[in-house]
Amino acid sequence: MVDVAFAADAAAGAGGAQGLMSFLPLILIFVVFYFLLIRPQQKKAKAHQEFIDNLKKGDEVLTSGGIQGKITGLTDRVATLEIAENVRVKIARPYILGSVACLEGGEKKDGPACAIGVGSKGC
Repeated sequence: MVDVAFAADAAAGAGGAQGLMSFLPLILIFVVFYFLLIRPQQKKAKAHQEFIDNLKKGDEVLTSGGIQGKITGLTDRVATLEIAENVRVKIARPYILGSVACLEGGEKKDGPACAIGVGSKGC
């Protein structure tokens, strides 16, 4: 009877290590997803939020709807863009993608001003 108890105890110890090894591929997949998908997306979101917080009058920006304009007014939630002479539209700040200068290859090529993530010169 005692031999059976020792055999059961040894089998349980080996099964615990086996159980951990079965979860190892799932843990590795999560680590890969974190470094390839989640972390870069968080960095981009942080850069976009920094860009939105640092907007000022006179900046030329591009909206998510494809409208380019110059900022003529700002509140904490809304930006007023002048898209043509005496034509102004109000847009929510989060819908501003980035700077037009970044798209056209202007001086600002890095950092939060290039939150759009596209452009001809690595913006």
